[in-house]
Amino acid sequence: MTVLALQFLQKSRNFRSLRIPSKCFSKDYPALAPQNFSDYESIKQQYKVEVPEDFNFARDVLDKWSEVEKERRRPSNPALWWVDNRGDEVRWTFAELSFLSKKVANVLTMECGLQKGDRVLMILPRIPEWWLVNVACMRTGTILIPGTTQLTAKDILHRLQTSKAKCIIVDDVLAAAVDSIASSCQSLLFKLIVSNKPKDGWVLTYLLGLLNARADHNSPKMTEHSHSSYGVGLTVNGRFWLDLTPSDVFWNTSDTGWAKSAWSSIFAPWIQGACVFVHSMPRFEPTIVLDNLSRFPITTFCSAPTAYRMLVQHNLTSYKFKSLQHCVSAGEPINPEVMEQWKEQTGLDIYEGYGQTETVLICGTFKGMKIKPGSMGKPSPAYDVKIIDENGNILPPGEEGDIAIRVKPTRPFSLFTQYIDDPEKTASTLREDFYVTGDRGIVDEDGYFWFVGRSDDVINSAGYRIGPFEVESALIEHAAVVESAVISSPDPIRGEVVKAFVVLAPDYISYDPEALIKELQEHVKKITAPYKYPRKVEFVQHLPKTISGKIRRNELRKKEWGKV
Repeated sequence: MTVLALQFLQKSRNFRSLRIPSKCFSKDYPALAPQNFSDYESIKQQYKVEVPEDFNFARDVLDKWSEVEKERRRPSNPALWWVDNRGDEVRWTFAELSFLSKKVANVLTMECGLQKGDRVLMILPRIPEWWLVNVACMRTGTILIPGTTQLTAKDILHRLQTSKAKCIIVDDVLAAAVDSIASSCQSLLFKLIVSNKPKDGWVLTYLLGLLNARADHNSPKMTEHSHSSYGVGLTVNGRFWLDLTPSDVFWNTSDTGWAKSAWSSIFAPWIQGACVFVHSMPRFEPTIVLDNLSRFPITTFCSAPTAYRMLVQHNLTSYKFKSLQHCVSAGEPINPEVMEQWKEQTGLDIYEGYGQTETVLICGTFKGMKIKPGSMGKPSPAYDVKIIDENGNILPPGEEGDIAIRVKPTRPFSLFTQYIDDPEKTASTLREDFYVTGDRGIVDEDGYFWFVGRSDDVINSAGYRIGPFEVESALIEHAAVVESAVISSPDPIRGEVVKAFVVLAPDYISYDPEALIKELQEHVKKITAPYKYPRKVEFVQHLPKTISGKIRRNELRKKEWGKV
């Protein structure tokens, strides 16, 4: 088994300053005009993407921006701007990103012998090498499988055996876990470690790594537009929803193991030539986030709703976000209460977006649109989105059904092609003329879509269908509730009932639990339909979350139903 090292790359801290106009705050908080369009209707008219016969994101997007830089037709804005808590920084231009990623591509092909179609499992935190490997895999045509750093040895073993990956790339933290299971993975031929120090069992052959690797690399043609069509399809995200330009500095806090990181930390911003800002924080830390938004010229910010819920617990008026102009949220619905608190303290709206690993943006609230708190907006111009019933019939406004995308007579190029090695699961996503997302929703008379929940998250209690988001939003309006997660809980009479896990505000921790539960139940009955109130309430110190701050409701549900 060959083992290579990708040495940590750092640039000098002597860098040129960025000149980005500061945002002037006033009590009226004037709405900021879009940079790339005039209104929602103009988006639908402008979105005319041509899909080339041959396309490679690294070659046709990143290398093109590198050429624009050399001709000085792009602002002096980094392509990647990475920082950590120690004060270290890395700033790469598109030219440097292109140069270094070609070196990594040659390590993969020449030293490891990987070929187009070979699978590479990468489990790295938010370090610059994560971006280099992503781009390098695009250049080589190898298939990248990202994983979160929260994976255990058992998780890694399952992913290696299922994917038949020939190569794995990790850092020092997970090297021992890989060693413990590597002998059980017959397909695994190469182990690459991102490290600057020796480690028992891992041979650091730096001379075979980046330092002496060639920087000339020819990318193969990528003719299948499925997940790789992110490189074209996510134009709709970068240009319209994020409204980015080459002058913008964009920060997306998603963990490197999730598809949202590909959406918003690679494709969407770099399609627009914007700067990707990164902080290496291993977990979401509200004070670090707020300090960064104040300290750095970040113009556009994207985070999960749970993260915003954590941020509004702080006194935001004590921070000055001089450059911040556009805030977006995705991953799950955001509570209207949180949107209101953010607006009151920062003067900025939060624009929701909705999509999946299998898609690009499905629905969004775009600049200039009326914001309906709790709605995920209107369909993106990439898709014809409908609410359908179990037979594939389109439902009228106000009726709950499955959120679906029309795929006949023409399948959208930005929609995934298949689930690898699982034709049965792939076929299950199709219903008559539609791709079914697996999410339930409603569309109103104005064409705005409203998320009810994942099909397996919707609670069916005594014949009533209850979406967890509406209950959570009602709970958070009570002063005692910092955040909550609502799931189904088994019940001998109703089959399932609503159960809420609640994190209390400090002032309410000493309250009588039984009295507070009754108070919260009555509160929910007043805010929403009485039958939706949580019949079970459990107070917890914290909720299980991903590194990015997204609540892991499935973990709570598994534990709850495991008690039966």
